Order: sequence, then structure tokens, then C-alpha cells
Amino acid sequence: MTVKKKKILNLLFQKEYRPVTLQGIQVALKLTDDRDVQELYKALDNLEREGSIIKTTQGRYAPLRGMGLLVGTIQAHAQGYAFLLPESPGESDVFIPPEKKGGAMHKDRVIVRIVKEHRGKQRREGEVTRILKRNNGNIVGVFQGNKRSGVVFPDDPHLSQEVNISSTGSTKPQSGDKVLVKITRWPDGSNSNPQGTIMEVIGPADDAGVEITCIQKKYDLPTGFPSAVLKEARRLEEKDIEEAAQEVDRRDLRSLPMVTIDDDDAKDLDDAVSLEKLADGGYRLGVHIADVSYYVREGSALDREAAKRATSVYLPDRVVPMFPQQLSNGICSLNPGEPRLAISVFMDINRKGELEDYSFSPSLINSNERMTYEDVNSILQGDKTLEEKYSDFAATFREMYQLARTLKEKRVKEGALDFNFPEAKIKLDEDGKPVEIQVRRGGEAESIIEEFMLQCNMLIATHFHQKKAPFIYRVHERPEGDKLSMLRDFLSLFDIKFKGELNQVSPSQYQQILKQVEGTTIERVISFVLLRSLPQAHYSEVEVGHFGLSARHYTHFTSPIRRYPDLMVHRILRTTLKGRLSSAESRKLASRLPRIAQHCSEQERIAIEAERESLDLKKTEFMEGKEGIEYTGIISGVTSFGFFVELDNTVEGLVHVTRMDDDFYYFDEKRYSLVGEQNGKVYQLGDTVKVRLEKVDKEMRSVYFEPLS
Repeated sequence: MTVKKKKILNLLFQKEYRPVTLQGIQVALKLTDDRDVQELYKALDNLEREGSIIKTTQGRYAPLRGMGLLVGTIQAHAQGYAFLLPESPGESDVFIPPEKKGGAMHKDRVIVRIVKEHRGKQRREGEVTRILKRNNGNIVGVFQGNKRSGVVFPDDPHLSQEVNISSTGSTKPQSGDKVLVKITRWPDGSNSNPQGTIMEVIGPADDAGVEITCIQKKYDLPTGFPSAVLKEARRLEEKDIEEAAQEVDRRDLRSLPMVTIDDDDAKDLDDAVSLEKLADGGYRLGVHIADVSYYVREGSALDREAAKRATSVYLPDRVVPMFPQQLSNGICSLNPGEPRLAISVFMDINRKGELEDYSFSPSLINSNERMTYEDVNSILQGDKTLEEKYSDFAATFREMYQLARTLKEKRVKEGALDFNFPEAKIKLDEDGKPVEIQVRRGGEAESIIEEFMLQCNMLIATHFHQKKAPFIYRVHERPEGDKLSMLRDFLSLFDIKFKGELNQVSPSQYQQILKQVEGTTIERVISFVLLRSLPQAHYSEVEVGHFGLSARHYTHFTSPIRRYPDLMVHRILRTTLKGRLSSAESRKLASRLPRIAQHCSEQERIAIEAERESLDLKKTEFMEGKEGIEYTGIISGVTSFGFFVELDNTVEGLVHVTRMDDDFYYFDEKRYSLVGEQNGKVYQLGDTVKVRLEKVDKEMRSVYFEPLS
């Protein structure tokens, strides 16, 4: 924000301020030069588009605060109505009837005027007065029509209006094809449909892989790399490793035993670990991270494309990588038996899990084995065949697990949260059809890598905090406001007390609740609600700590092949290893970091949404053809129209009240339960229930069950 914007906001937010025109603000700020007046007009225009101020019909400028106006994001529903999710902390959602959306669509950023306040159980109501930013420029859906015109029915159930197609251009879609549409005219307040042009025909809706491609297009995830990026990647050769090995400050660690431990299908191996027992009973832990910053120079085509993508995205049948395969699966991947460039972090840790010394260095390494979590877990559980196969490391794995357990016990003692949710992994056949949902919780091997990477990330962040250098942190703010009050009320339904003051909540308070429900039928429900009450972690140039980890300093350093912030941290580390940053370098870096942190956070959220939607799609496909089969599950949600059931395979489906035909059930809002009027039967969160699969709606990504007595 410029100085001029700050002056304007300081003026407008004064208690005695009354809305005035452009000329009034010009006089108040004592601006006489024509250039200054022009800048003032631009600044006011920007503030208005951002949603900080509003220009009234009389041409007067006023802050939104105190005018019954809220800025937020639209969450639309298939039935036509919507809710405003306000940006202001502490503000509850606002109901928006279909006729008051003002042409706004799902995810649009808008200004809403409150027209009805809370009345008893009736929530407040609003109307859209201005659309600040459209967020549906491209829409994916099914085309119906002829070669010249037609309509597209969006895949996203939140987008209830079809898109009118006046021209198909040169794309020549067939009815039933999945297409990518660019909106050329937005709907207005009269509920008219949007209008668009077909940019691409993705393919017939029933073709293998088309549905995932649609999700990829919906979230604007790239499908290939620009030629300039591929050209740079092809120039990288193994001889570059030999040249780098000659660097004066690069340590040759090829004789140090080390391994990578990853999923069995992982191809981008960016971390290896080593462990040495010290004479005093402590350990020297080595975390060796691929030296991507050596190959990807700042400002290069590879760097610009990686910065734009910000993260790799992992979909069920494909990966959308941050770097081309020549890097991600090749020269940067720490493949076994091949010399690789790395940044090595050594940590001397005593028997109590306390860090006593550390060092960083560019290195040349050679990973001895490409281990999988499954094999390491089997070795730790006493598999003699695998112990013999990996005899050089079997004892080391046990030492690693002992150290990891000590580190975790220390973190938990200091307040760190440990949400151990089951992870679903979907196996597909050659045609992309789901054949199995594998559900697993992290085992000993996963714990080894998690703890070692956490220690490394915390160390790097602490080091740069002490250096007072510009840096990019991974932050997680303290929860606050209405979410905590709602959490306390919810927990009271299960006779769980939220101890302590809400305005000074600590991770240990969450930890106590997790321990209280551990091993019970409500553990998963309570854990999920606790997680939902927390803000989302993100990247920031401002250090505020990490609430979930109970860490004062934290960053992401260990995955530079698939996360751009990690690459930035590597660059900062490499630069400071050669000496202190100059004042000019510090200022330049500090000015760039806020924009990079915000962009990476936004791209991470997009990746999470795309990954979640594609998983839900494949879970729905997996349930197709299983109608009539009976299952046992846990009630994971209760609403006025029914309850949701989560199966052991993580598939979630709805039991609608119309299928509960043994009684009339009313919704007890205070206790999140459905209660039978005649029989007194209760369905509430955490209950174990038996259900039968009734219907699968692939288009809506929905599964429907009917209850069994």
C-alpha cells in the first residue's frame, strides 16, 4: 500500500469523518498539484475495487464500516440461493435469496448490504450491491446443442445457471462433450444466464481420464510446459553434477550411508536421511535435500514457470509437477546409486531430543537405497526377509525410530497437536477406474520422516530468525472469535469442557481434548471439529509462529522439487552461507517476499481443492455398482435434512430424512441430532450406524444411503 493510500484511509476512518466528494478529500489532504490529484483518484478507485471504501450514488466516499455493508465471498447453492462468507473476523454468514444475488456467482468477491438482522433462529439476510471480483472466468461443463450454438451445463453444482453459447468458433463440439468455456458476458440482477465461448473440447464425458482433466481445467492447472522451459530443462546434464562437485564449499558425502524413504509410487525424491551414533549416546542426524537452487537460477524460464505454479499437484491418475521431468524425476531426484547435489543439514541431538549443534553445507551425496514406508515399517515389525535384504540399514532404521519417538514425545510435551487422520489412496486400473481405496494411518516409517523434516524446518526458521534476515515463514495463527465460542458450545454436547480463557487459547488445550477422546467412537468427529476451528496455515514474510506445531519459528525447506517457498528458502540459505546480505539485497528481497508468500498460499489452496475434488470423484466412481450392499459407518454430520455417514473406506454419504420412514424426525439444533417424535430414537454425531447404499450420483459427487434398523 502506498503512502497516499494510507493517508486516505487515515482520513476516512477518523471518528469525525463524514462522507465527502473527491474534491473534499483533495482539500482535506491539501493536494494542489494536478499529478497528485490524478494519483488520488487512482488510489480511491483501487480502494473501492478492493472493498475498503465505497462511492455513494452522490459521489461521496465512505468506509464500509458502519454502513451495514460487508465484503466477502459468495458461496452459492444448487437451489439458487447463496451465503456471504464475510472477510471481517467475527462476522457470521449472511443468507442471500436468489433474487438478491445481483448476478453474483459462486466464489465471486462482493459487497453485501444487510437488509434483515438476526431474529430468533432466523439468520440475517443481505443483498449483493457490488461485485468486486469475478472468479469464474473459465467454466467446465457438458455441451448440449449443435455445431453453431447451444448451452453448457457446469460441472460445479454451485453454478446453477447454464451458460449460453452463441458461437462455438472452430472447436466443433458434439452434444455430450465436456468443454472449457470462457465467460464473455456475466449475468445481471435479472437472473439472466451468463454467456460464453467454447475455448476447448476436452472430450466425450465417458472417456477415461476426461473427468480428471475437467477438474484440471476448472482450477486452471497447466497441462504442459512452455517450450522455453523444456529447452532449459533439456540443457541440464549429468556433467553439471561433476562441475558442481568442484565447488570449494561443497562437501563430498558420497561415502556417508543414507537412504530415501517415500511412498512406493513416488518419483520426485527430494530428501534423504542419515544417522550416526555419537560417543555420548546422542545422534548426528543428517537431512539431505535436493539442491534445486543450483540448477534453477533466479529469473530463468524454469524459475518463472515454477514461481507461477508454486506447487506440484497430485491427482489420482496424474501429477501436475512444478518442474519438468528432467528435473523432478531426473537430475534433482535423489535416485539410489547416482551422485546428486544436495544441501545437507546436520543436527547433533542428545538423548533427550534437544538440539546441541548444527551445520549447513552444499554437498555431493549418493543415496544407497530407495526405501518405501511399507518396507521400513515391515523391518521395524520384525520381517526377517526384508531385514536380510537391507541388512546394512536394519539397525539404523531402529535407531531412527527411537530418535523420532523421542523428538515427537518432546514436541507433544511442548504442546504440539497430533491429528492422525486416516489417509485414503485410490488405486486405478488401466482405464482410470478406481478398483480399491487403500486407507492407512501413518506408521513408524512415516513418523521417522515427519519428525526429521519437522526438526530441519524448525531449525532453518530459527536460524534465520536469529539472523534477522528477510525470510519466508510457514505460519499458523492462533484461533479466535466466533469459531472458538462455537467450538466450546459443541464440545459441551459431549460433556467435554474447554478449559482456560478463549482469548488466550493454547495448543495444549486442544491437546487435552484429543487425549480425552482418544480411542472413543467420537474421536474422529471431535478431531475433525477441532481441526475446522483452526485457521489455515499459510506462507508469510512476517513471523507469527505455528500454533498447530506449538513452534515459535517454522518454515518449509525440505521439498524444493515440489514447493516454490522451499526453493526460495534454499536460495536465501545459499546466499547467506557466502556472507551477510547487503542492505540493497535485503531491501530487494524484503520487497518481493510478501507477493511471493501470498501467491504461493493461494496456489496451495487451489491445489488442495483440486486434489480433494478429484478424490471425491473417484470415491463416488468406486461406489458405483455397489447399490444394495450394506455398510457400517460413523455419523459424521447432522442437519435438518438428514445425517452424513462416513464408512471405514472414508467414503461419505447422506441419509436423507425422507428415507427415515419409521418415524417423524425433528432436528435438535443445540445437540446436533435428529430425534424421533414417537419412538424417541436419536441419531447424533459419533454414533455407529448400519446403512445400505441406495444411490450414487456421479454428476453431483454424491452418495446416498438408507438406514438399517
